[in-house]
Amino acid sequence: MIAALQMARRDFHRLAGAGIFVAFGMAALGASAGDQTPGYPDDFHAYLSIGEDGRVTVFSGKIEMGQGVLTSLAQMAAEELGVPLASIDMVMGDTDACPWDMGTFGSMTTRMFGPALRAAAARAREVVKTLAAQRLGVAADRLVLRDGSAAVIGEPTRRITYAALSSSVRITQTVNGAAVLRSAADFSIMGRAAKRLDGAGKVTGAAGYAADIRLPGMLYARILRPPMHGASLAHVDTTAAETLPGVQVVHQGDLIAVLHEQPDAAATALARVQAEWRLPEAQLDQDTIFDHILANAGEMKTIAAHGDLTAPVAKTFATTFQKGYVAHAPMEPHAALADVRDGRATVWASTQTPFPTRDAVAKALALESKAVRVVTPYLGGGFGGKSASGQAVEAARLSQICGRPVQVERTRAEEFFYDTFDPASVVKISSALDGDGRIALWDYAVFAAGERGAHTFYDIANLRIRSAGGMSHGGAPAVAGLHPFAVGPWRGPGANMNVFATESQIDIMAAAAGVDPLAFRLKHLSDPRMRNVLLAAAKAFGWQAGAGPSGRGCGIACSSDAGSCVATMAQVKVDETSGKVTVLRIVCAQDMGIVVNPEGAKMQIEGGLTMGLGYTLSEELRFKGGDVLDQNFDTYHLPRFSGAPRIEAVLVRNDELAPQGCGEPAITTTGAVIANAIFDATGARLSRLPMTPGRVAAAISARGAAGSASAAHL
Repeated sequence: MIAALQMARRDFHRLAGAGIFVAFGMAALGASAGDQTPGYPDDFHAYLSIGEDGRVTVFSGKIEMGQGVLTSLAQMAAEELGVPLASIDMVMGDTDACPWDMGTFGSMTTRMFGPALRAAAARAREVVKTLAAQRLGVAADRLVLRDGSAAVIGEPTRRITYAALSSSVRITQTVNGAAVLRSAADFSIMGRAAKRLDGAGKVTGAAGYAADIRLPGMLYARILRPPMHGASLAHVDTTAAETLPGVQVVHQGDLIAVLHEQPDAAATALARVQAEWRLPEAQLDQDTIFDHILANAGEMKTIAAHGDLTAPVAKTFATTFQKGYVAHAPMEPHAALADVRDGRATVWASTQTPFPTRDAVAKALALESKAVRVVTPYLGGGFGGKSASGQAVEAARLSQICGRPVQVERTRAEEFFYDTFDPASVVKISSALDGDGRIALWDYAVFAAGERGAHTFYDIANLRIRSAGGMSHGGAPAVAGLHPFAVGPWRGPGANMNVFATESQIDIMAAAAGVDPLAFRLKHLSDPRMRNVLLAAAKAFGWQAGAGPSGRGCGIACSSDAGSCVATMAQVKVDETSGKVTVLRIVCAQDMGIVVNPEGAKMQIEGGLTMGLGYTLSEELRFKGGDVLDQNFDTYHLPRFSGAPRIEAVLVRNDELAPQGCGEPAITTTGAVIANAIFDATGARLSRLPMTPGRVAAAISARGAAGSASAAHL
């Protein structure tokens, strides 16, 4: 159980006493960071402090959910500031202590907040250097800053530590000048593997999550939920629950809950609530949803076009690709603890969006945002699914009503029911080759997946790319009623489907042309970064050239996502009777610019590919209308360690480019690389995800009639 709370920044300032406090205006944060720095506020919110013990506190509105940014952001700050990594203390996701941030998603922490943090630390280094020069009586340019101390060049005994500079006096400096970042050639902390700062706590169980927090007098809440999406409450009787000792019943508008000091007693009380529901008619399921999407996705928007789609071609190909709904299924269900009193609210929530959650809680409680504090402990996985934080609002409303701290934690069934699923989607591609075997035409239309990953990096003379029914910029479906339940971002949102379709279609054309799929891609690539990762993957994999299907079961897929370039190769074994696919090996080469933590980057690539095997081979939500049929892991099948292949992550060095995204790019290639490997092994082309054993077996049976280069929608 966790009772300790993070200290608000205003209290930190009041109590900290001596130390060096460096506040940064927007000019300092954005300088030398390029145009990747987002619109962080210009009211000195980006903040670093150097305590009188020499320890450095870094504040970030980002959160740690297993992706390792607690460590990599600390590496950035330590490198630029010139202090040991062990001297960094990170405070993350606390809306009273940290700079505003829209949330942790889209592989944006390193490539968006990272430049601002590096610039801030670089400016802090200059402040420290100025103070040290005054104390040592030398010009600032005669000093070198390393390992938390400033030393005179050529006179190593003349030195002063950051701790000595900050002791016994409070020094505040505000800077707005340009930041000069260290070059990759000078790195001693960035670019090197570092042990995760959260590792020991997580493997020993000491790390705290939202459901671990306890406050005196707190209540556990269980909330009455509808049995399916679209249901409305006709009648409710809470009398039987109210008679149980210690139970408090809340019925306020749409919020009906039972609360008790023990969670099992609250669950017992909820079972006593008698409710009658008006249920909607079930019309759609996981098989009929695709026709519904095509009919209701709305107006097509052209997002890229050049050349002439009526130009003469030699051979045409038309394929329709489909993918079902996928659940986030994090290890940790959504949870929140709220304490509302004296016109203020403090909420500890498992959320990827602390500041939007703060604003949502404030709106629900009719408070100003500044009266609400959201603290984000560690998350046990998010993958985009914890961008919406309804449990935090529920806990806050109940605390306001009851006058006591209230904790809301979803059951596993509720986690599945209320997930914002990765949307089902459809892609239609018409493409063509000319007489020389080059791609002459590319007419691409994506429905419901969105634009991410839809653009192509291949050299194609005549091209049109269109999109309909994707997500709005706020994360909601662009077309109301398109989906029978809520949908939202899922690790690599949209790109998983778009890369699956694109790279499968590229393979279809390569096979029809009788050309090795690697050679076919290189023939249409002038992008040097993409060529480099393809060649690096081929070298590590030991790619053997030959047109598919070769029977070896090897596939290729490429992607450009979150500023990174990725090339993945895989080998599979297919049981042609059962359709079971065993993934033997995956090699993934990634150019992500400067690599902050190589070991952490490899972990993210390995984790992304392993997670990607889920949407590729097994994960698909079954439903009937608004009734979610999969509500636990007995029917919804995630990848298991026992089925994980050998994975090799290859980091393609590119120190000329600022650090780019790492958490999502690799996962976007998984569906396509396995589909292409299955084709190479069997000659069967699948175009619907996931590629379950039944669908693989059916495609193999149909391959003779369909033709080896045709897609089987099975």
